[in-house]
Amino acid sequence: MSQNLINKYVWLVETLYRARKITLKEINRRWLETDLSEGLEIPRRTFHSWKNTVEEMFGLVIMCDKSDGDRYYIENREALEDDGLQRWLLNTMSASNTLLDNKSLSDRILLESIPSGQTFLEDVMKAMKQGKVLEITYKSYWREHESTFRVAPYCVKLFRQRWYLVGNSVNEGKIRIYSLDRFLEAKLTDEPFEYPKDFSPEVYFEGCFGIIREENCPLETVKLKVSPNQANYLRSLPLHQTQKELVQTADYSIFSVEVRPTFDFRQELLWNGDALEVLEPLWLRKEMAAKIKQMGNHYKNDFS
Repeated sequence: MSQNLINKYVWLVETLYRARKITLKEINRRWLETDLSEGLEIPRRTFHSWKNTVEEMFGLVIMCDKSDGDRYYIENREALEDDGLQRWLLNTMSASNTLLDNKSLSDRILLESIPSGQTFLEDVMKAMKQGKVLEITYKSYWREHESTFRVAPYCVKLFRQRWYLVGNSVNEGKIRIYSLDRFLEAKLTDEPFEYPKDFSPEVYFEGCFGIIREENCPLETVKLKVSPNQANYLRSLPLHQTQKELVQTADYSIFSVEVRPTFDFRQELLWNGDALEVLEPLWLRKEMAAKIKQMGNHYKNDFS
């Protein structure tokens, strides 16, 4: 299947999802506004062909409400809203469509640089699908030389535009986490492995903010006092899926999250600067205060 066709299917899904209910005439009006259309409407027969393919590809049921002016809609919208991978894929492809549709503005579109980890993503996914051990040559930030070892790949996780592999280190017999952008080489071996029935990626990362998982860092309720402006950001992009807003006033808001306060979570709190204050737990409040004081010591000579 060509990429151009996939782009068209994704466009149709996004259009139906955003509109909730829409006629074919209105679909075509929006379609003609895109470069994908090449100035041609979608014939009814072609539309129904796309509709059937979308149902097969994404598991989305597209219906027509004849009692409401022959308006089309996605009957099982929850399939997009509840399935994180499905929604992420569609969002990513939709963003690609938007960029492709606006190539003439390329000098006015600024993007973030993405590390090279996706180079090895296909190899990792193939090993996961085939149940084969991977042989990886890896250069850690913390070691002077690279090393080569074997890993049984369990799952992958995307965090801050970096892909990570969670797998069982064959030599150590322990689950480790590896950043794909530190891979120098990766190849499938003929050695099979069995994905453990008692392993769940969601359970493994329960309460984790990002990619760090510390056994000796239990789940805790963290309460944060946040300035009004920063509270708006947290409402639109929560720190964690467990985030709740407990108090809202004109001067501040108080949020709570159920997390493991690991290093990456504490770094995120510091990133918010003086717009955020840790209230609980007390040990974390003290640690943040000590870290802020230590940071201030780097600049104290500037104010003497």
